[in-house]
Amino acid sequence: MTDTQSERAVHGQRKKSTRRYLMCRPMYFDVTYSINAWMNPDRPTSTQTGLAQWKGVFDTLVDLGHDVRLIEPVPGLPDMVFSANGALVVDGKALVARFRHPQRRDESSAYLDWFRLDKWSTVRQAEYINEGEGDFLFTGAEILAGTGFRSEPRAHDEVREFFGRPVISLTLVDPRFYHLDTALAVLDDGEIMYYPGAFSPQSRGVLAERFPDAVLAEEADAAVFGLNALSDGRNVVLPRAATGIAARLRERGYQPIGADLAELLKAGGSVKCCTLELRE
Repeated sequence: MTDTQSERAVHGQRKKSTRRYLMCRPMYFDVTYSINAWMNPDRPTSTQTGLAQWKGVFDTLVDLGHDVRLIEPVPGLPDMVFSANGALVVDGKALVARFRHPQRRDESSAYLDWFRLDKWSTVRQAEYINEGEGDFLFTGAEILAGTGFRSEPRAHDEVREFFGRPVISLTLVDPRFYHLDTALAVLDDGEIMYYPGAFSPQSRGVLAERFPDAVLAEEADAAVFGLNALSDGRNVVLPRAATGIAARLRERGYQPIGADLAELLKAGGSVKCCTLELRE
């Protein structure tokens, strides 16, 4: 840790900033196809269990004082609960996703309609394959961009031009971590946590150089989606099974809050996947 980060951890100076999120109730949650390493249509799922677990995260964010908006779920789109994939929103501009797999492509229209009805002034769909905050994470100054399984490298240039922000490209190599937000989370401006084994050697070098004080996760925590977490600068909502990374976060002065999204993990998603940050 840097001296400033160490001092914050000792004196508990982490400060929450109130955020605005977009979520989608999993009214039609199911696993009827397989587009990632976690999905098995032969494994039983429960829509009611998924809804109850999702509501636990929703209630936690509301109790923390955040503004949580809702987009209506669409029948036949069971993965729409993973609203983080729907767009990237920075500086009041929304770039809506263009999904790789046909099973999710109709979600884009629902997100385009939502942003337009909500009177966002700068909204359009991505030209290249781009899965929103699944693969694009804003650090407060720059955008970390993932590729390897879903979003195209050409989408990185498109994001750079659309938002006028620096973009750092990172390559994912482990199919369990098919989106960037399954392997890396932004904790605060300029501070991240990540699992090195999810990235190519070159990308590990980029991360180590740019974020020398990052919180590093072990495979056991990454494997329960412990990095698919949501931070408001002080509170970090993450899967409760990720006990190792939770302990490291406490050492840094963060307040980890455990959540149970085991049912939604059957579709390859957890806390961050369920929340799209609306940065106005």
